[in-house]
Amino acid sequence: MKRLLNCLTAGLLAAPLFAATPATAQTWDETAAAAEGQSVYWNAWGGDEGINAYIEWVGDRLEEDYGVELVHVKLSDTAEAVRRVVSERAAGRDEDGTVDLIWINGENFQAMKDQDLLFGPIVDMLPNSALIDAGADPALMLDFTIPTDGMESPWGRAKLIFIHDTETVAEPPNSMAAMLAHAEANPGRVTYPAPPQFLGTTFLKQALHEFVTEPEALLMPAGDSFSAVTAPLWDFLDRLHPVMWRDGQDFPENEDALIRLLDEGAVDFAMSFHPGKASSAINQGLLTETARSFVFEDGTIGNTHYVAIPYNAANREAALVLANFLLSPEAQSRKQNPEVWGDTSVLSANRLSADQQALFDALPTGVATLSLDELGPSLPEPHPSWMTMIEAAWLERYGS
Repeated sequence: MKRLLNCLTAGLLAAPLFAATPATAQTWDETAAAAEGQSVYWNAWGGDEGINAYIEWVGDRLEEDYGVELVHVKLSDTAEAVRRVVSERAAGRDEDGTVDLIWINGENFQAMKDQDLLFGPIVDMLPNSALIDAGADPALMLDFTIPTDGMESPWGRAKLIFIHDTETVAEPPNSMAAMLAHAEANPGRVTYPAPPQFLGTTFLKQALHEFVTEPEALLMPAGDSFSAVTAPLWDFLDRLHPVMWRDGQDFPENEDALIRLLDEGAVDFAMSFHPGKASSAINQGLLTETARSFVFEDGTIGNTHYVAIPYNAANREAALVLANFLLSPEAQSRKQNPEVWGDTSVLSANRLSADQQALFDALPTGVATLSLDELGPSLPEPHPSWMTMIEAAWLERYGS
């Protein structure tokens, strides 16, 4: 664990700060003026009602303050938007593209960056980026180990948490090994979404982090050592699947389906990438008030998610205005509210005014939300190539 974190830290410190060269000579006032009247097509995951409601609120604020219409293009997989931009490049559509902004990270960002499909660097073009202290928090400059170089703007932090009902399981497991022991002692009570659903893939990466013998390998591109490195993962899953819910032959579709199973008493644990999810679900009547969050003793996977602008975006100025608003204390504090979303802010407290900090101080904690200290250490996301190869290997082994 310590060797992996030390290796990651060394890479972070060696990474450059956000690129300082702007992609356009426009002033911000000129950008905002040009954005007025534009419609920004934001391609973003649409699988959560709470998040969709938040994006709708963002649209109302953009219209009110900037005269910009936000159109939420709801995706089931971010790769859909990436493929659309790739197709437009192949067709020679280098202007007037159909995708203005993408909610993105991981292998999708790497694919677009490697193929020069992004406009930017954009971060230093956004006035609200001054509220991010990238020097003090260099993890914001790496996306699944890939330097962002300012080509995407951070707008939220995710961290894997698990949820249990204290009336059913008083002492939840503190590791993947303990999760397996619980499943073997209580057949049918553990499950996870099937990859390539991102939460299911994260469950696999969490297990890989725990069982891998050389964790530094996860920070490098997966290669010839893939089979050897991942062998303990498949051993773990081969033991887990036969004692899972529905004998490991069926899987919940996503996070919401998993939470429904927990609420119905069909399984003992749910999981989420949003630390405030349990509190939010309780507030919405989706979980019992005795539900609580927990994490593993040695940490759980955490990452930053971003927005990026394709190189051929038709409404580039509106996309910049939207990206900047997403970094505002108003938008960030609302997003962190567990009654709205519960997603952790990327803003640095030392960069906020007293009034701006007060927005965060006034937020409800959430009865089932862990404090930052309780959330414990964040394990770094492996290089994107591990995700791609793990998903393919999982489908070959366990897919129907």
